[in-house]
Amino acid sequence: MRYADPSANRDLLGNRTLLFIFICAFALVTLLQQILYGRNYIKRYFEFYKGPFEYNSSRCLELRHEILEVKVLSMVKQSELFDRWRSLQMCKWAMNISEANQFKSTLSRCCNAPSFLFTTQKNTPLGTKLKYEVDTSGIYHINQEIFRMFPKDMPYYRSQFKKCAVVGNGGILKNSRCGREINSADFVFRCNLPPISEKYTMDVGVKTDVVTVNPSIITERFHKLEKWRRPFYRVLQVYENASVLLPAFYNTRNTDVSIRVKYVLDDFESPQAVYYFHPQYLVNVSRYWLSLGVRAKRISTGLILATAALELCEEVHLFGFWAFPMNPSGLYITHHYYDNVKPRPGFHAMPSEIFNFLHLHSRGILRVHTGTCSCC
Repeated sequence: MRYADPSANRDLLGNRTLLFIFICAFALVTLLQQILYGRNYIKRYFEFYKGPFEYNSSRCLELRHEILEVKVLSMVKQSELFDRWRSLQMCKWAMNISEANQFKSTLSRCCNAPSFLFTTQKNTPLGTKLKYEVDTSGIYHINQEIFRMFPKDMPYYRSQFKKCAVVGNGGILKNSRCGREINSADFVFRCNLPPISEKYTMDVGVKTDVVTVNPSIITERFHKLEKWRRPFYRVLQVYENASVLLPAFYNTRNTDVSIRVKYVLDDFESPQAVYYFHPQYLVNVSRYWLSLGVRAKRISTGLILATAALELCEEVHLFGFWAFPMNPSGLYITHHYYDNVKPRPGFHAMPSEIFNFLHLHSRGILRVHTGTCSCC
């Protein structure tokens, strides 16, 4: 007859008891996280399903205030900022005309994109000794050859376009289904030759009116256009008749390779226009955003384009602008919508830029899209 252990069915601090303790501890930690980082989380969760609130409703005024009361990014934990931003998405967005006009008036005084965004024959006459943006000791003498490359005047004027889309390259765009909404804009800016092939069009669209090209792309991918030029020309054809915009006068290294872009398009008889940022415009825009707390070696191309769009367009929508490894719901995303290559550290201040965009959104000056689109 076998011996029966009387303690066999008792779990004296055994596996089941430890498992139960672990589950309770985990639940307690999760609850504390919601209390500490998710203010009014349960209340907001149920409010969301009442449908979008009107822009000027008391609830939306409160939610916008919760964003605006954060004066500097370091004031809150990232999770808290995400929670506030996610809650604000339950509100319809509308442009605050008085706020927008006041902000645009400030940009007009400091930067004046309708007159100085591009280097033109009007703002840079023949014989001008043009100072570079960064190499301030460097001077480029505007001779007849380069002068002929400039447009006579700015091709765009103040508030020319009703609705503009500025499309960044952030991973927040992946699976956003924002392509149709981007394509519906009257004018579309894109940054640094992003891919818009069929693989990406549902999320990023195809319409392009201005596309920027960083000269480093030409240097690294196209050998400074010193050898074969057709591959570069074919890349630009993806954007059809979009104008090409380059920082030719950022520093002395950029000038020759930027000028070659004009020669390439002329050689292939392309109708695409080539424009060059005016260096003083870039200096002024950088100073302006520095005054608002964006401290970086160089502000991003996306911030430059968004700043210009605010003067050239009545209503500005930003897509693909997000500088965090997680989306507002806390899910990890890739750095770009097409790859996960990280930028050189310390060059841009992307979180600070996005933080300013969230403020502008909350003030009704522009709209930041970070979720799924449901346009058209």
